[in-house]
Amino acid sequence: MSAASGKARTGEVLIAIDVGTSGARAVAFDLDGRRLVEVRRGYPIETPQPGWAEQDARLWREAALGALGGAIRRLRVEGSGRPGSGGVGGRPRVLAIGLTGQCPSVVPVDRAGTPLGPGMMYRDNRATAEAAELRERFGDARIHALTGHLPAAFHVAPKLMWLRRHRPDVWARDPLFLQPRDLAVMALTGIAATDGTHAAATLLYDLRAARWSAEMLADLDIHPAALPPIGRSDEVIGELRPALARRFGLTGSIPVVLGGADSQACTFGAGVVAPGPVSEMAGSSTCLNSVVPEPLAELLITHYPHVVPGPYTTETGINTTGAAVAWLADLTYGGRSGHATSADYVTLEAEAAAIPPGADGVLALPVLGDGERTDADLRAAFTGLSQRHGRAIMARAILEGAAFAIRGQLELLRAAGAPVTELRISGGDTRLATWNRIKADVTGLPVRAIPGDAATLGVAMLAGLGAGVYRDAAEAIARCVRMDPPIEPATAAHAAYEEPYRAYRELAASDVVRRTRPAIAAGRS
Repeated sequence: MSAASGKARTGEVLIAIDVGTSGARAVAFDLDGRRLVEVRRGYPIETPQPGWAEQDARLWREAALGALGGAIRRLRVEGSGRPGSGGVGGRPRVLAIGLTGQCPSVVPVDRAGTPLGPGMMYRDNRATAEAAELRERFGDARIHALTGHLPAAFHVAPKLMWLRRHRPDVWARDPLFLQPRDLAVMALTGIAATDGTHAAATLLYDLRAARWSAEMLADLDIHPAALPPIGRSDEVIGELRPALARRFGLTGSIPVVLGGADSQACTFGAGVVAPGPVSEMAGSSTCLNSVVPEPLAELLITHYPHVVPGPYTTETGINTTGAAVAWLADLTYGGRSGHATSADYVTLEAEAAAIPPGADGVLALPVLGDGERTDADLRAAFTGLSQRHGRAIMARAILEGAAFAIRGQLELLRAAGAPVTELRISGGDTRLATWNRIKADVTGLPVRAIPGDAATLGVAMLAGLGAGVYRDAAEAIARCVRMDPPIEPATAAHAAYEEPYRAYRELAASDVVRRTRPAIAAGRS
């Protein structure tokens, strides 16, 4: 049915599954984009060696299924007591399921979808040599023009090259390489598939031709069968397996829609479908996305197909923003448990808000993931600390440091020729209103928070497009996307940040915050 009729029945829902960085979530929305329930199942990040970041890919699948089942149970319980709850016997009527996930993370699986080893996360930096080899082999300009990306250990192709060299036993098993969302799709439908946004993050995708790059695959000797077929982000790829439908208490056929990479779905969920506004997905990491009619020439800006056919999205990112705040919160606000609670975050925010801009000269470089995606040698630092400083100063400094990193990425985008008119922030860290204010003052841009989570909302909207709930993207946005009033930058605060921002840029460019900094000469202290 089309929502244009305005006669959607109570109990009709769209479900988004997000196989994220620290866990999988299933979020149910009504047809007007209101979140009804959310269920999460967590999993850990393993760091067996410096620069490595792995997860047990079996947990991606198990957590996704567990979260989906939990969400459906909650919908049944919470909806069964309401008149007109839809379905049969209190069952929700699920119109479609869409998916997203962390990207680009990858795992080799056999043809039945069983993982053959751990999943290598986007923030895993072990494949730096392979990324450098790709740059040398193709040249930066050529590979950027072809794929929209500049090779880094962040991408899938260098990770595959590393696996071939260091895990030949896995490579010899003729694996299929899937990203977390893809693995969940296969679990739900039995079908191996990906979409253009995930494919673009591999470095094996021809951005303009919208297909796997024959040139890249041939040069790297990767058989096309090692990669899943590519579909549209709003495409119904299959139906929920009957055994799973019975397990979850659902009746009828449930279409499963591919969806898109988390940051790309977030861009849609923030209503960013034309040049000007920039979407910030503010979670453990930060992704910044804008819309351009054609890819930009700036090599440090990566590009994806938009989940809405037609334009492209730019992307730059920062590996540890929310994760850096969480680290500090656990360390200095979490008490004996070492795990900060929601109340601890309220305290952190209140204390940080009481500190004037500039954090009394303390700078934080919040690169806590053993490297940045475009600079694997960069490391975190605090500078300017004094005995008179406490945790409040450190909290303010780390919030400002992340905002400085965001400003640098926005300046890069603007210098490349893309308009930057507004920052639309969504994700878990929008709850820190002080941080939103700091971002406005540091960047000099209006900041608008998207209540809830634009990534899962964007996926639900894509699911609705695939299932025919919405006629087009414009209708989905009009029905579902809501924004808080803008936070306008304060002129005095913006001016006060100019010198700290300059110092931040100088610190980030220095040798002392790099793993490869020169060693201290013998006999000197």
